[in-house]
Amino acid sequence: MKAILLKEIKSFFGSPIAYLVIAIFLLLNGLFLWVFEGDYNILNSGFADMSPFFTLSPWILIFLIPAVTMRSFSDEKKQGTLELLLTKPLSLWQIVNGKFFGAMLLIAIAIIPTFIYIYVISGLGMPPGNIDLGSTLGSYFGLLFLIGAYTAIGIFTSTLSENQIVAFILSVFLCFFFYFAFEGLATYLPDFENFITSLGMDSHFKSMSRGVLDTRDILYFVSLTIVFLSLTVFKLKSFKA
Repeated sequence: MKAILLKEIKSFFGSPIAYLVIAIFLLLNGLFLWVFEGDYNILNSGFADMSPFFTLSPWILIFLIPAVTMRSFSDEKKQGTLELLLTKPLSLWQIVNGKFFGAMLLIAIAIIPTFIYIYVISGLGMPPGNIDLGSTLGSYFGLLFLIGAYTAIGIFTSTLSENQIVAFILSVFLCFFFYFAFEGLATYLPDFENFITSLGMDSHFKSMSRGVLDTRDILYFVSLTIVFLSLTVFKLKSFKA
């Protein structure tokens, strides 16, 4: 797995992909949070907290993570190197996990510079330092689990087509569906609203954003990630057969 992970990281940083993803993520967040007028502008919110960032980031990542993962296996299929990869002395799980953690590491690197927002917002508080660190750290923890789920979905969709654009579109759709669609569906079935809402990522991410790390929320994200990684392994088995 380590060899695949290092190969992915070298591939990302050996091309403009890594730098573009990091730059776009930081630029979009910076503009919406500090420059553009609107609901996400921290300076106009009147509160010294990071909630606008954690509200905005899942929507930006819905597009950025599929852009990173769309080439994971679709590029291997297109170049005819997938068969060669599958003949290496590695299990399918090691191959999938290597690509998964490689993509996750890239997104995590893009998140790290946003820690400076905590320092800046803390200084803007009245009095300075008046920021809910528990809620903020819980939100970062939740965002990491959300990134894992998005990445697993993106890795899976990259096995469905050798066309990277098709893989990207499928990944965006599935990420959007699991993040937002259940909340929309719940409004049409009020008798099952709580149950249907709990099937989506949004409710679990918001729960973790309160600073309370409920095992149910962690189990949800871990389970969803494992399901899509398992589907990826299952799909690769059909290529290997």
